[in-house]
Amino acid sequence: MKRYTYFLKDSKFIRWQLLSDSCLDEYWKNFIEEHPESENEIHEAITYLKNKGLNKSTLTEKERIILFDRIQETIRHKKKSKLQRLIFFSSAAVAILIIGFLLLYPRQEDKIILADKEHIMGEFLNSEDIQLITGEESMSFQSDIDVKLSEEGKAEIVQNNKDVQQIEIKQDQLNTLIVPYGKRSTLTLADGSKVWLNSGSVLKFPVHFVGNNREISLVSGEMYIEVSPNKKMPFRVLSSDFNIKVYGTKFNVSNYEGSAHSVVLVEGSVSLQSSKSKELFLSPSEQAVYSGDGRFNTQSVNVNQFISWKNGYLEFNKTPMTEVLKQIGRYYNLSFDFGEDSNLQKRTCTGKIYLSENLDNVMTTVSLLSSTKYSKINNKIFITNE
Repeated sequence: MKRYTYFLKDSKFIRWQLLSDSCLDEYWKNFIEEHPESENEIHEAITYLKNKGLNKSTLTEKERIILFDRIQETIRHKKKSKLQRLIFFSSAAVAILIIGFLLLYPRQEDKIILADKEHIMGEFLNSEDIQLITGEESMSFQSDIDVKLSEEGKAEIVQNNKDVQQIEIKQDQLNTLIVPYGKRSTLTLADGSKVWLNSGSVLKFPVHFVGNNREISLVSGEMYIEVSPNKKMPFRVLSSDFNIKVYGTKFNVSNYEGSAHSVVLVEGSVSLQSSKSKELFLSPSEQAVYSGDGRFNTQSVNVNQFISWKNGYLEFNKTPMTEVLKQIGRYYNLSFDFGEDSNLQKRTCTGKIYLSENLDNVMTTVSLLSSTKYSKINNKIFITNE
């Protein structure tokens, strides 16, 4: 057995390559300094991960499925003893399969073969600042912000989890929070309701609620909200196609241009109504997708696939690769050009992608799992056949 395969069986090494952080970087830096004789093997292991990929595993499809199920069961129950019993599969393929479970596991039938000259190009978009508009004033923020409103008309704004700023908010009109692609923010309303805004979102809101209703408007983008219950003041969310009436609940609203507009209910109760439909009530773990004729199509879903973005990872279940890259692009401020005849559009993926601060970690995972190569030149990313 080649010596570098020992690193391919080390979960800390795998996480370092695909989910790098400062602690792991420091650990492996110290390891190489203390064991300089291992530096070549470490570089060989890194090269293997980048060049071989998941689909080049020597395991049979039956073994792959059995191993995946056993890893899944092991992690679910967090029993180390079970994990140790998996070691009889000890090979580089095992390490890569574990990566596939932790990040994105493709079934054999999802395998893709790219044409020789086929490629996908991703381009970094121009970075924009978050904008908070109140009255005639507009404030810009270069990093993600957490905004907390008070009934007194003040807002506490926190940047980078440390820089705190207090500002006055106009009380007699709606305010606007604009979150461009590549940024995210949270907003705690004066009634205690909390909103998570995904990249590419615009939200209009009052500094405090008056009268018999609480009302905000998602102009575009995506939000997850946990509404503080108040039977005397119903909560409403207005969107471009329909309105949502809330009864103390948690739910996700997606209102991106060019994608289906939908609502996913996590818990509680909401009702939806468009100008062409009767009031529709949703049950927990149910999704309603707005159709072009004004009606809604509903289905039961795994809600975590729709709200995991707020917790720093994306979860997929037989999701087309085009949608996977679309969400990655939204998160990292990238635009992917697939081309009309790209075979990649036929592929589906199941599993998780953790949204590392290092984009290379994410793109390396995508390359491994699609048996493709990627390169980054200036502000462009190229995905090509391996």
